Amino acid sequence: MSRWFLMFFFYSLAGCGLEKLYARAIRSPRRTRKCFLLLPLCPVYGLAMVCVLALAPAEGGLVPLAVLGGAVCTGVEYAVHLFYERALGVRFWDYSQLPGHIRGRICPRFAVIWGVLSAAAVRLVQPALEVLAALVPPWLTFLLWVVLAADSVFTWALLARRHDTNLLALRAALGQTRASSQSSTSL
Repeated sequence: MSRWFLMFFFYSLAGCGLEKLYARAIRSPRRTRKCFLLLPLCPVYGLAMVCVLALAPAEGGLVPLAVLGGAVCTGVEYAVHLFYERALGVRFWDYSQLPGHIRGRICPRFAVIWGVLSAAAVRLVQPALEVLAALVPPWLTFLLWVVLAADSVFTWALLARRHDTNLLALRAALGQTRASSQSSTSL
């Protein structure tokens, strides 16, 4: 169980890094986007890769692996987007400007990208990651669980109440909290 958690954590962290690189490459004004208040994690990446790893055959070609990875990652992306939208009233991404999109949640361009990235991760990154994960002591895994659980609770509460992903920058969230407390004390 701890192996799967560590894979989720690592790929969520790597996904946040990919998001920052992509935002920088396209000169996006939102370069600090992430999905948790404190931790630099994008859980859709972690969840998608855990699903790919669970379903990927041990042997086989890169093309079938990329097709599987693209389909699985895109399915997870759609489900996570739907969950965020329905449960928290937020949207972390919107592909509605891209051709072939489905409700802005998924699109063919990124399905291909997810396929290539997931196949590369399974064949190139995962073997080394397995070695590293075996070196992580149980106490550190437990600590990561606790920190992630606490951050999840705070993030969920903030998003459910404010429906604003821009508040996931800690400075913005603290400013919003101060503004709310000042306005309530002035009444």
